[in-house]
Amino acid sequence: MDQRPNIVLLMADQMRADCLGIAGHPDVKTPYLDHLAADGVRYLNAYSACPTCVPARACLYTGLSQATAGRVGYQDRVPWNYPHTIAGELSKAGYYTQCVGKMHVDPLRNNLGFHDVRLHDGYLHAYRAPDTPNYEDQRVADDYYFWLKQQLGIDADPTDNGTDCNSWIARPWLYEEKYHPTNWVASECLDFLRRRDRSKPFFLMASFVRPHPPMDAPEYYFHLYNNKDLQPPYRGDWNDVERMLRDGHSYHAQSAPSDPEFIRQLRVAYYAAITHMDHQIGRIISALVEQQLMDNTVFLFVSDHGEMLGDHLFFMKAKPYQGSAQVPLFISGPEKYVGAHRRTCGDLVELRDVMPTLLELAGAPIPETVEGKSLLHPVEREWLHGEHSLGLDSMHFIVTKRDKYIWYSQTGRELYFDLERDPHETHNAIADEAVQARVTELRGHLIEALTGREEGYTDGKQLIVGREPRTVLSHIL
Repeated sequence: MDQRPNIVLLMADQMRADCLGIAGHPDVKTPYLDHLAADGVRYLNAYSACPTCVPARACLYTGLSQATAGRVGYQDRVPWNYPHTIAGELSKAGYYTQCVGKMHVDPLRNNLGFHDVRLHDGYLHAYRAPDTPNYEDQRVADDYYFWLKQQLGIDADPTDNGTDCNSWIARPWLYEEKYHPTNWVASECLDFLRRRDRSKPFFLMASFVRPHPPMDAPEYYFHLYNNKDLQPPYRGDWNDVERMLRDGHSYHAQSAPSDPEFIRQLRVAYYAAITHMDHQIGRIISALVEQQLMDNTVFLFVSDHGEMLGDHLFFMKAKPYQGSAQVPLFISGPEKYVGAHRRTCGDLVELRDVMPTLLELAGAPIPETVEGKSLLHPVEREWLHGEHSLGLDSMHFIVTKRDKYIWYSQTGRELYFDLERDPHETHNAIADEAVQARVTELRGHLIEALTGREEGYTDGKQLIVGREPRTVLSHIL
């Protein structure tokens, strides 16, 4: 029998790096994730280089940088035609590969190399439009929505409670808990473990849509946080109060709500969703224990990006700040696979590093196209280039283990944060005399990263403000 390790990729959507109990968060409770992280290696400087769902997942699935993957902003309905993917390479290497939950690729039923996909992408407006072919309409193509209608009737939809897929509006789940998509992912994972081909090692991706909105955890989880005195959002000397006052009544703006009660409700619901997911991950762990698989199974936990959660008067993602761009990431499993337990690692790592890590764990060849680095070895990366195209908010950043430089391409605004002294980015030190040489150095790294890009952000000597951003680069259109 094949003795290579089973691999479980646990993936959250829109989960902040600091929202783990083991990371020292004062409010959110994650007992099962903490248990796994304590039996492995947790990465303290893990980032999403293009922090929204589509471009982040392109980096993760392919091992490519966002520029090579060609997705530098959020855009649906652009086909995915990558020759090498995590699941594809593991399938070729003899693994039985299964995804349950969110893929967020195009077309929706593109299996991206998995032998089987039980799909739930969350609510996607682009795949519910009137001109969408029936087979591609999310209410047909998405397995969870199809199942929910079988269970509760043709009109059943998670948004029946008035929540929205990109909103801070929060209220408890309206149906029985067993119908929640978070429970569905865990249940489908258990079913995979029942029906798998036991002659092969398996790769299981359990991909949860939450804590991405809608903010709709079951009522039990709301009660865990609703009466607690929660830590308030971080604020800084650079925050745009005028923008918050202008946009703070929009339920799906990038700005945080202007009503403090809505911010409190957002944070209650967000933490509720994380603990709910954690408990469902506990079901998967229990099933692996029952089947005596834990001694030969490696877990990797990660999120595609974070959530600003009211920090610095922002909501959602696509921002260069820690709440949005930094992600939780740990590897857990038998010491023979993941090395010494109960430790942390300060290496600067990114989503593109997941693919070579898992391929090396499986003893599978790593394609030459892969730009990430295996986390099974020290990652000697001095700086990381991140970006996101988003109109006037289009930005680029250079982050290191100790600091961060940010440039907004449409306005020329610059920010600099000393992350060692100011981990919550409360002081924009861009004008401080003591850091001018360092800012020049980091700006030079950004010029290096952008040289040759089709948008024309630099001539190789200086950054050029006002060049039109693109969400998808021409080489994949």
